[in-house]
Amino acid sequence: MTEGERMKILVAAGAFKQSLRATEASAAIARGLEESGLGAVVEQLPIADGGNGTLDAFLAAGGERITIPVMDPLMRPIEADYGLIDGGKTAVIEMALASGLELLKPSELNPLAASTYGTGQLMADALTRGVERMIIGLGGSATVDGGMGCLGALGLKLLDRSGNAIPAGGAGLAALATIDAGGLDERWRDVEIVIASDVENPTLGERGAARVFGPQKGADAAMVELLERNLSHCFTVVYEQRGVDVRAAVGGGAAGAFAAGLMAFLNCRLKSGIDLVLAQNRFRDKLDHCALVITGEGQIDGQTLDGKGPLGVAKLAAARGIPTIAIVGGLNIDDSALHKAGVQAAFSIVDKPMPLEEALAQAEDLTRRAALRLGYVLRLAGWD
Repeated sequence: MTEGERMKILVAAGAFKQSLRATEASAAIARGLEESGLGAVVEQLPIADGGNGTLDAFLAAGGERITIPVMDPLMRPIEADYGLIDGGKTAVIEMALASGLELLKPSELNPLAASTYGTGQLMADALTRGVERMIIGLGGSATVDGGMGCLGALGLKLLDRSGNAIPAGGAGLAALATIDAGGLDERWRDVEIVIASDVENPTLGERGAARVFGPQKGADAAMVELLERNLSHCFTVVYEQRGVDVRAAVGGGAAGAFAAGLMAFLNCRLKSGIDLVLAQNRFRDKLDHCALVITGEGQIDGQTLDGKGPLGVAKLAAARGIPTIAIVGGLNIDDSALHKAGVQAAFSIVDKPMPLEEALAQAEDLTRRAALRLGYVLRLAGWD
């Protein structure tokens, strides 16, 4: 049997948070299918929607990985990566690598203190390399500082009434009295900033950054309300002193209102993260002669239907009449709703009762075994 006659399967999996990168998840699925004896050509295409794994997904099509020293969310020195693609004209910044939840222990989560300063350091370094565009993937952040830490790293001065720099994190926003943008490099005017995010939440309010995303970053009820007041104060000062109102901006609430901060000071636009990744990696072309797409992520839930990676993959595949199956860590959604959205079937990798910590530690092997079982079923169904 020649390769041209064999069934082609495209494995387009995203990251399994706290356990597998997108490249690792895709590779584990491919290994399981191969071990099943399924006579198919398996091609891997790691995906991301702006959150964890975004950098890996973009670099899957080629590019350069840059590693530099930055500050983590609690202003401790670490090293973080970003990428250069399109011949060095475009930088890809994954916010989670410098300002992410996974950089902190559970006991350290504190959005009142956490800062996006490290993400700004990545952006500043990319600017020195002469990029014309930056794609900034939002997701998995530990912060609710309105992006002010990031902007501070770019040269923005955020001062209190005494002319001193305000403290880092969401708590420091309450002291903001004066914004001095004189230190922002003029080159930012010519750099297009594309925010890769599928979040449509506004900056403030019941669906805003603090109330919706604050608890995910460690905020209790009292902290959520404090963060809401501080963000409101911060962006009111921005409006009064800069004449730019992002307080109700659609998508402004992404990553603890990081998106709103960038909208207020840089040449910014929002775009679907999964659409950006799939376009960069020529996903439509890879669907040629494809019989099945297998996607995956750590958990499929209601947010998946809002445009997360697996759904973006399934929609494009469905438009070509190609079925999509998902292999995931957890399923927290009605199966019929997922089926209607374009994912024909979804299977959890967890094959027996186990603590979450155990599942995370064994995620790679569990994923491989789930793909192995799927391969056996496909052989039984004649897909061989």
